[in-house]
Amino acid sequence: MTSAGQICIRLETESDVPAIEEVISAAFINAEHTDQNEQFIVHGLREANHLSISLVAEDEVTHTIVGHAAISPINISAGCENWYGLGPVSVLPQYQKNGVGSLLIERALANLRSRHAAGCVVLGNPKYYARFGFKAVPSLELPGVPPEYFMALTWLKSTPTGIVSYHKAFEASA
Repeated sequence: MTSAGQICIRLETESDVPAIEEVISAAFINAEHTDQNEQFIVHGLREANHLSISLVAEDEVTHTIVGHAAISPINISAGCENWYGLGPVSVLPQYQKNGVGSLLIERALANLRSRHAAGCVVLGNPKYYARFGFKAVPSLELPGVPPEYFMALTWLKSTPTGIVSYHKAFEASA
């Protein structure tokens, strides 16, 4: 198995798009709590020019795309600006639990900080995302989602209050 030390994290290129779609599909094929529409979400974000950051993890030995992370702007009902959503984050099943997802997330968050983002939200497993500083915050709500699974990471000012909405691409289906 390839270690995370042999993984290069970089911005996607146009030629990576087919491999990204394959990675996303494979990553979520047996995942719980999914409609398996993540590849359609990323496609929709890309088509709408709403994919702010799109990173790939490339195995430096095989030159294969093995992971992907998407970042897109979100809306907060209070009108706060410069907030983003992390996800989906995808890693090929055979590369999971080897640090590839962590590398993608760390690089994506560093990229957001360098852009002076105010903060980032994520919908996911609190035990996993807490290691990156995400925490559930009662002031931000994603309707229809248990609050412990919707988390935020704030860099500038305080965490805002409001209802969060994602781009309509997140409503995509097969």
